[in-house]
Amino acid sequence: MAVNQQNNLEQALAKTEAEADAACKAATAALRTLKKFRAAAQTGNLRELPKLIETAEQTISELQQQLAKAKTTWDFDEDAYLSNGAFVAELLATAKQTGVSMYERDDRLYCYPTLIRVLANDRAVVIDKARERRLRPSVLVHHLQDLQNRPVRFKSEAFLESLHDAYTTAVKTRGKERRDTSAIVPLVEIYDLFTLLPGQAKEYSRQEFARDLYLLDQSDVTTARNGAAISFHAARGNEAPSKVIPIVTKTGQAKAYYGISFTEA
Repeated sequence: MAVNQQNNLEQALAKTEAEADAACKAATAALRTLKKFRAAAQTGNLRELPKLIETAEQTISELQQQLAKAKTTWDFDEDAYLSNGAFVAELLATAKQTGVSMYERDDRLYCYPTLIRVLANDRAVVIDKARERRLRPSVLVHHLQDLQNRPVRFKSEAFLESLHDAYTTAVKTRGKERRDTSAIVPLVEIYDLFTLLPGQAKEYSRQEFARDLYLLDQSDVTTARNGAAISFHAARGNEAPSKVIPIVTKTGQAKAYYGISFTEA
């Protein structure tokens, strides 16, 4: 979706910010006259008191007018903007202008190492597990850029051990002849084992699982504690979509995993 004036949150917020700034200046002027009014009352300056009351009333009136003007500038259709894809489009455009790599796939934005999900009804986004309410595109993109510049917190070794444990459980369900042959186990089966308990699939989405697989695949961690070496098997293209784990790489390329296998030492 193209970004235009009707669905440009950055421009709408900049306009309202300017009016709010004008209201702040009017409030400062009103406060200044009120302090003079108070000082005249404290010292008994009867000559200045009536004029200061009049000036205070005038500046407060100007403040009210400016506040009303600022209020009218905010007529942005937030519901439509956040739910019809306009917000995602503007965020992607802002990221591109800023030099931040960000891609969209399967209702998620990939900005490695983070995943972003839009919560339109809550006027928020979720960055991995953290809810973020600063939605101004320039602010949000700079926040994501800052997260990118921090050390990656992904624990490759721990994730590999979890994969190995799930893989071992899955292989035990195969025939005896396949248990010792580095059988390929579909990753959707591994994901199902990861999320067996009620509600866990909501807490750990397939997109997060795909992101973690990709980060592990890109790392130099390939061997479990018992010496078993992992191999990733890409989808061949003839599998049903529900049987593969798609991902967008750091460079924006589509990639799909099908399964994993471990070769025991």
